[in-house]
Amino acid sequence: MPFVMISRAPIRALLLSFCLLLMLPVTGHSFELRLYDSPEPPVVSKVRVHKEERRMELLSGHEIVRSYRISLGNNPVGHKLYEGDSRTPEGLYTLDFRNYNSDFFRSIRISYPNERDRSQANAWGLNPGGDIMIHGLPNDAGDLAFAFVGLDWTDGCIAVSNEEMEEIWELVSAGTPIQILP
Repeated sequence: MPFVMISRAPIRALLLSFCLLLMLPVTGHSFELRLYDSPEPPVVSKVRVHKEERRMELLSGHEIVRSYRISLGNNPVGHKLYEGDSRTPEGLYTLDFRNYNSDFFRSIRISYPNERDRSQANAWGLNPGGDIMIHGLPNDAGDLAFAFVGLDWTDGCIAVSNEEMEEIWELVSAGTPIQILP
């Protein structure tokens, strides 16, 4: 019996077409790209920030499920005292509001200032400030996005890359506690 060589190109094309069909939206359903490894996302119960280490962790119970390199303000040492000091607050807060249409790539607000922060700033005759967020890069960063990596550039917020912010947005709900450590 003679040896017959069969081309694999049509088989590959058929398999590729089948895979692409699986990815098409079905009526009433849409394809969802998941940015995490397991089929179900972890339940994030707390966010913890280590300012000195420039590290933010997402926790599920006591387990760290994600960790990110962060950027802070250009005066990051110490607790935020007043508006314009370029510091990130320290203490226990809540992530209380999510803004999809922020000046930065998405933002999640930290509940600063609390009553203690307001009292302290008022005692010195200062405004404690506010609108401290976790966010991505400025929307107008464009081709200069690379220049933000590894630098402290915010006005006291906590910044990550846009890709990381996309993942954080998927995993962290409003109402999640955040602990910001020195």
